[in-house]
Amino acid sequence: QVQLVESGGGLVQAGGSLRLSCAASLRTFSTYAMGWFRQAPGKEREFVAAISRSGGPISYADSVKGRFTISRDNAKNTVYLQMNSLKPEDTAAYYCAATLALMVPTTTTRYSYWGQGTMVTVSS
Repeated sequence: QVQLVESGGGLVQAGGSLRLSCAASLRTFSTYAMGWFRQAPGKEREFVAAISRSGGPISYADSVKGRFTISRDNAKNTVYLQMNSLKPEDTAAYYCAATLALMVPTTTTRYSYWGQGTMVTVSS
């Protein structure tokens, strides 16, 4: 059974940093592109960042470019999201997701597996 487990969320002041991790139970983790999405209360889930199987092509939402960095360690079956210069508008539940797509999809419908999410709250 596939499991994606996020960790690293919490409460941080504006300007601070957090590092999210997503541990995957996928047997062939390196064949999956991985993505991070977020969902604020009352809003739709939105794309944050995605990384290809090999860590090559990477995509970011415009709202996080220059502040967030996605990376992966295929030996540890883990994908990370380093979040710097956090803003109150980054407050949301953050979800990791996995897809067999060759590139880095930015839409939720392209992803097959999802974690339960980890909450990030940024205070002003």
